[in-house]
Parts: sequence; structure tokens; C-alpha cells
Amino acid sequence: MSSLVLQPDTRDPEESALEASALVFKALSDPARLKILAHLAQNQNPDGACCGPQPGLCACDLETVTGLSQPTVSHHMKCLVSAHLVKGEKRGKWMYYRIDPRGFALIKTFLPTIGG
Repeated sequence: MSSLVLQPDTRDPEESALEASALVFKALSDPARLKILAHLAQNQNPDGACCGPQPGLCACDLETVTGLSQPTVSHHMKCLVSAHLVKGEKRGKWMYYRIDPRGFALIKTFLPTIGG
């Protein structure tokens, strides 16, 4: 049996921040993802969602909004979650999504460094 040895993170913190920023901006570069984010931001606490009154929007709500198939919406949501722009939570058989402030905080920190 081999043992797993954790190595300290030796990457430059500035380089890590640039990589995280690039991931966020890449996620924002798709019109469907922007549409999803806008819809999530406008519907933080929806009433009468198709899958129940729980907070967050169900993935099937996002299919309706975008007109995209379930696999395509899932792909876009994976990108948004990876970039920390959206949080996903599985409840029963449904996935619920809401805005994640971490990705937006990164944008607010990064843009002033290049915008003067």
C-alpha cells in the first residue's frame, strides 16, 4: 500500500489569483451563462417554483429560461459552479442553484487592478 503525502502548495499566490480570475471570466464569456446568472440574480427567492417552495432555482427552471436541453444546462451550471459564481445543492432528485458571492468578490478585486 502506498501512502499519500500532501505537498505544500508552492504556487505563487498572485499566479493562483490570476488563474482563478481567468476561470471566472471564461465562465462569463458565454451568453447562455450570462442569461442564467441574470435569471438567478433576479429570482433569488422564487415562489411557486416547479419543484417546490425551497430557496434557489431548480435546474428544470433554468431549462425553461434558456430553452436549452438538460445536458446543456448541466454543462453550463458545472462551469458556473467551478468558477464560484453559482452554488448548487442537491435536494432529493432535484438540483437547486443560487448565486455564490465568492466569484463576484474576485471580479470586484481583480478589475480595479487593470482598470486604473
